Amino acid sequence: MGEQFMPLFSFEAMDKQGRMLKREVEASTREEAIAKIRSMGYIPTRVSQKGQAQAAEAASVYAFEEAAEEAKPALLRRGRVPIGQLASFTVQFATLLEAGLPMVRSLRILQQQLPAGPLREQVRIIADDVEGGASLSEALARHPKTFDRLFVAMVRAGEAGGVLDVIMRRLGDFLEKSVRLKRRIIGALIYPAIIIGVAVLVVAVVMGVIIPKFKALFDQWNVPLPYITQLLISVSTFFVNYWYIPVGLIVVLIALWKLAGLTGGGSAFFDTIKMRLPLVGNIYRKAILARFARTLGTLIASGVPLLQALSIVKEASGNVVVEKAIENVTGSIKEGESVAGPLRASGVFDEVFVNMVSVGEETGELDKMLNRIADNYEEEVDVKVESLMSVLEPVMIVLIGGVVAFIVISIFMPLMSIIENISQQAG
Repeated sequence: MGEQFMPLFSFEAMDKQGRMLKREVEASTREEAIAKIRSMGYIPTRVSQKGQAQAAEAASVYAFEEAAEEAKPALLRRGRVPIGQLASFTVQFATLLEAGLPMVRSLRILQQQLPAGPLREQVRIIADDVEGGASLSEALARHPKTFDRLFVAMVRAGEAGGVLDVIMRRLGDFLEKSVRLKRRIIGALIYPAIIIGVAVLVVAVVMGVIIPKFKALFDQWNVPLPYITQLLISVSTFFVNYWYIPVGLIVVLIALWKLAGLTGGGSAFFDTIKMRLPLVGNIYRKAILARFARTLGTLIASGVPLLQALSIVKEASGNVVVEKAIENVTGSIKEGESVAGPLRASGVFDEVFVNMVSVGEETGELDKMLNRIADNYEEEVDVKVESLMSVLEPVMIVLIGGVVAFIVISIFMPLMSIIENISQQAG
């Protein structure tokens, strides 16, 4: 008789091969039901108590693409929203939801706090849409330039499972970690970029303005010029008379880079080169893999089906080579293979990455393992960037010092001859 009081939960989940299934489980609470589902080796994407399933069905994670299509007539605002501002908004939204504030009120509060700009206007429209009866994911999908497929898919998964506050917190953490990684890499590259930029500017002024004046002085005194000085003057003369050639060459190279990016073959070629560049290639590759692991792990943990998550990750990878590897992984999973096997066969993911994914599949905690991989790779990127900086700084000093020494010696040698001539004439 006691068992009849045990609530029955219907759920949708995916197995280790990414296949979706629908079943039922008895549990005292929804949290216990989720724990039981995970203990079976499944990843739940929707869990609702029997009798409430129809209401939850309306927010099924599979419907988000259709909802986005229906929402296309919505207003699209100009101007990009910085990822840092989006991360801050997401974290604050999660905090308000966790505090128990209604969704629309939370959005209104955030709207008032945001500075004037695209995000503030979009939040106002989203709040109006939600107040008018739209779901949050549908309202967000109307602003794809700010809230991408990853964002919308996770929100829809949170709506389906009734854990929107948890998902928003997870999404906020994901965005903040992405921002930190990006800022660390950019911050590490700013110093050498500034040094190189200033050095190029100084050399350009010296070669275009100062050296021609010394050339006129040397011609006036008719002193024999050593080879090193002749070389310096020849380079200066070339840049003064034919400056448009190097400028045009740079413009052509940039244009070719952009045009190649429009073709699959060109993008794959350049992306392969970027991953194989000396010193920075490995850092770039680790950063790409960290983003892949973080994005996929966050999506799976939020209840997004594996195949759908891979489709979203493919768009967010930012590298054509990785995109093709994900395509192969997706095709293999559809045929019933595991995730680790296709990753290894792609040749893009290293052995440590693949082995950790394999362990995650075996233990039924693929999402946690992927986030652990991302943590490890982000830490590696930090270490490698610091190591690179420790190497670049002395190398730049030596190179810049060498250029300065070359210019000084080239000018000083004929100047000594002029000084000797003046001394002889004075004597």
